[in-house]
Amino acid sequence: MWILKTIDSFNHAIAGFIHAIRTQRNMQIHLTAAILVLAFSLFFDLSRIELGLVIIAISFVIFAELINTAVEVIIDIISQEYSFKARIAKNIGAASVVIAAGNALFIAYLVFFNKAQELSLNLIFNIRHEPLHLIFINLSLIFILVIIIKSIFSSGTPLKGGIISGHTALAASSVLIIWFLTKSLIALSLASVLAFLTAQSRLEAGTHSFKEILLGAILGIIITFIVFYYFSI
Repeated sequence: MWILKTIDSFNHAIAGFIHAIRTQRNMQIHLTAAILVLAFSLFFDLSRIELGLVIIAISFVIFAELINTAVEVIIDIISQEYSFKARIAKNIGAASVVIAAGNALFIAYLVFFNKAQELSLNLIFNIRHEPLHLIFINLSLIFILVIIIKSIFSSGTPLKGGIISGHTALAASSVLIIWFLTKSLIALSLASVLAFLTAQSRLEAGTHSFKEILLGAILGIIITFIVFYYFSI
């Protein structure tokens, strides 16, 4: 029972996230910037600390924008007419986003500036020696893209249903990741069976149609192929 309540909690949280993406232009800009930064980080040999700082900066900006959106909604509910204090509250909320964005720019300067000056073909492909970075960035890109696609085509819930199957996208991506890292037909076969069972479970449960499962698989395969083909060993 507690598992269902936990899933519902995640559904409500992601539903709020999707609403913010759908209605807030700034949130769309932040997510686009996050995708670009994650993709850009593939060109650099980032340490775990540096990658952690980048992720924290991205999360901080998105968190601030979510809080600012919630503040604006609450104020609009409470104050139907123009109020100076309501305007001040909204301005303060917006200021939190500006501070978070400034912090992100500062971290980007610390992490990328010197590395960008030393950029070379050898440095571009140093990331191939850090497969964990590739895996993390690859799965993050897929997750963000699935959320964006679901926010554009509003159907189903964040963790159930929708125009594209996120479970299938991640499962298909995992199969391709295992192949790129191991080149083992046995590992590939076992991973493919698990991915197939994942897709089948979504279909039999009525959570997704065959088309939605196919779209998820295609998305996972395309993103993973691009990331691992061009940046892995």
